[in-house]
Amino acid sequence: MALSRSARLAALATATASLCLIAASPAPSPGSAGIGDPYFPQLGNGGFDALHYGLDIAYDPGSGRLDGRTTLTARATQNLSSFDLDLQKLDVTSVEVNGRRARFTRSGDEMRITPGDALRKGRTFTAEVVYGGVPQALSGPIVFGSDYGWMKTSDGVFVACEPNAASTWFPSSDHPSDKATFDITLKAPEGLTGVSNGRLVSTRTQGTSTVAHWRESKPMATYLATASIGKFDVRTGRTPGGTPIYVAIDPVLAHSNAVDVYAVTAEATDYWSKLFGPYPFEETGAVVDDMPQAGFSLETQSKPSYSAVRDESTIVHELAHQWFGDSVSVKQWKDIWLNEGFATYAQWLWAEHRGTRSAHDAFLAGYNSRPGTSSFWQTEVADPQRDTMFASAVYQRGAMTLQALRERIGDKAFFRLLPAWAKAHRYGNADTAQFTALAEKISGQHLGDLFDKWLYTTGRPALDQ
Repeated sequence: MALSRSARLAALATATASLCLIAASPAPSPGSAGIGDPYFPQLGNGGFDALHYGLDIAYDPGSGRLDGRTTLTARATQNLSSFDLDLQKLDVTSVEVNGRRARFTRSGDEMRITPGDALRKGRTFTAEVVYGGVPQALSGPIVFGSDYGWMKTSDGVFVACEPNAASTWFPSSDHPSDKATFDITLKAPEGLTGVSNGRLVSTRTQGTSTVAHWRESKPMATYLATASIGKFDVRTGRTPGGTPIYVAIDPVLAHSNAVDVYAVTAEATDYWSKLFGPYPFEETGAVVDDMPQAGFSLETQSKPSYSAVRDESTIVHELAHQWFGDSVSVKQWKDIWLNEGFATYAQWLWAEHRGTRSAHDAFLAGYNSRPGTSSFWQTEVADPQRDTMFASAVYQRGAMTLQALRERIGDKAFFRLLPAWAKAHRYGNADTAQFTALAEKISGQHLGDLFDKWLYTTGRPALDQ
């Protein structure tokens, strides 16, 4: 059928407009090597938004060797000629982008990938990296002077990566502002159990190995991903409130009388669900390993990781993080008090719930035990600096800030604020200014003086009379 003259003119105009848009489109350029976080400028990567990671991990506890294949699905946020991923020390065998071999270079912890064809802004692409080697844990002053990341144990591995160690075991955009969903498949010698985030999709035997496939269907920061492998006694079920629960405990620790990890996890999950809003993930639980040299626990998403059997207060702290830190994550690491101050305050709320001590008394005990000359008061909680981002003030003074806020605005507004905060930024990222704004909106009060005094000013604040 022949087109009319007007139809031909319209088609010509559309084609001309399309050519003009293409001509006006910026030329492809490299994505930045980091997102510019003040504490970790090279962490994360510019030019794309990570959407999903498919991790296939095979681990040999005897040699400590990991062989991995990571498939990243991402969306380009600019016209990309190349892009970076974060990867530490492991050797890369090959890289493919959209199923075609791509060139790559390494410089320190950065891997720059150059696809055969430029990636257009707004388009989704895949990048597959095959790699291997013996992962190395990180060390330094950041995490209480302890090693962290991929940590070898006597029968497997304990994985706890906050803040910058996910790239010790898989290539990623390793910053909490770039969250994604995950499928994690762990292959280990038969007799060992691989535990990861989300829910267990399948377990199968492959020769003399066991392969476990885990799926985290909610967005997750890379540092919250885990791949703990070892001998575990596993207990599954549901909390009284109906949330699926999976608890894995090293047999060496399984009969410890310190605390019933399963029972406390179930009870705390349900209690926080009433106080903070619906539990944000498909499953709750715990991974308890015999790794005392680590000396810390981490709120790995859906299943906090404990390097030994911890007390009840620690368990409720890590579970509170599922709302504050995991579901609602920081935009930049300087806002870490939004994670740790909130989880510490949850410990005070738990004691209040148990009837052992009020949050007000916990506040006064912390305040009165530290004189004005104490170095504790010299940390600016809203920007504690990289090497002291886990200083006790971030935890304790952060919690004090919340108690001071509660006493200013009253219980009714305060206990509306906590679930409203968790709901407003569910599965996303937020910062201190947004929390301040929401607190003022819900309370109807100007609160700048309170937050200035407790978060932005060094020195021991005077108590309101």
